[in-house]
Amino acid sequence: MESVDRPRNVNPRELGPARGFSHATVAGDTVWLGGQIGSDASGGIVEPGDLVAQYARAIGNVAIALRAAGCVPEDTVKLTYYVTDLSAYRENLTAIGAAFREVFGRHYPASTLIEVRSLFDPNALVEIDAVAVRRP
Repeated sequence: MESVDRPRNVNPRELGPARGFSHATVAGDTVWLGGQIGSDASGGIVEPGDLVAQYARAIGNVAIALRAAGCVPEDTVKLTYYVTDLSAYRENLTAIGAAFREVFGRHYPASTLIEVRSLFDPNALVEIDAVAVRRP
């Protein structure tokens, strides 16, 4: 019987402390990212009330988690966005798109946008999770 590696959790120091979850889990060639919010290394939300600043930080945090798990943003196959105010998201599409391209360039993985009533951190306006496939 062939040995299969167990899933491995990845929690880079550059992201807020992982308590009760992992920032990323590597299972074979697939990397699953836990939701990333606009928080700094201490876990504090950047720019409370500023959706664009939080989005930029959250998408940057996605890149940090991907790299720590052995991927680059272009390895991403799926992004899911959770926002607390869909109207504000639409109103800021130009700035949000610019922040996205800073990390992902012209790579546009499959994505889903969901409006939610609130997120676990009451100051978070956006949360992003992702799935990536590591290259050999």
